[in-house]
Amino acid sequence: MPLQFDIKAIIKRKAPNARVPNFLVRYLERIVHVKQMNAFLRVHTTERDYEFIQLVLDEELGCTASIDGTENIPAEGNPVIFVSNHPLGGLDGMIIAQMIHKCRNKRSLKVIVNELLMFMEPIADLWAPVNKVGHLSKEQAAEQQRMWESKVDVLTFPAGACSRLQRIDGKWQIQDLEWQKNFVQRAKEYKRDVIPIYFEGHNSRFFYALAYIRKLLHVKLNIEMLYLVDEMYGAHGKHFKVHVLPPIPYTTFDNTRTPKQWAQYVKSMVYGTNNTSC
Repeated sequence: MPLQFDIKAIIKRKAPNARVPNFLVRYLERIVHVKQMNAFLRVHTTERDYEFIQLVLDEELGCTASIDGTENIPAEGNPVIFVSNHPLGGLDGMIIAQMIHKCRNKRSLKVIVNELLMFMEPIADLWAPVNKVGHLSKEQAAEQQRMWESKVDVLTFPAGACSRLQRIDGKWQIQDLEWQKNFVQRAKEYKRDVIPIYFEGHNSRFFYALAYIRKLLHVKLNIEMLYLVDEMYGAHGKHFKVHVLPPIPYTTFDNTRTPKQWAQYVKSMVYGTNNTSC
């Protein structure tokens, strides 16, 4: 039987005691494009991982990407940590993962993502889940530990969420929230160099307006995240540019700055400010 994306099943699994009205389920099915996704899954029943991603990019979305700085991605060598800004919240991860896969001679890669993306079974093996609304299970925590101790590369988005509209230096800009320090700590602990990536792109005005209003109303639930699949389909036919910066040796992250300060330093490099004052 072909794999099908089932909103009701996901809700029941994540919140077994929740009672969600049928009209809300139908609305979620519409903004998550369930019919389109399931039609695609019925056709592509055997493809997995990078083959599946390529089909999504080519056939379902018609998206393309050009890469600047591929010479900064070594084809061989020790495992590294790729860190990137996160403007789109999903599509950017697929494009970057596909790029790394090709440049690293199809070396194994794990992408640290929101746990909800594990429901996309054809590419679930590529993900390393992070639970944004709770704690990882013991099994998931153990799996992440094995990942860091292994030889697989890791792609992470240190902001932990996609970019938001913010007022920075007196101007409204679409930029990541503060980058978390975890990748710096992991780089030092496991002696992994860090390769920064800047992805050019943005979501719709509706997405940023919704996020801004939610923040003004002090609503903690990340409502705009529900629209990320809709944003992905809204990117149909677009071309994206990806910039890969030179690797940062893990020895760079010394005691002259705290891990949190180093994380913001790398973020400033990615955004081109090159601001050394942390």
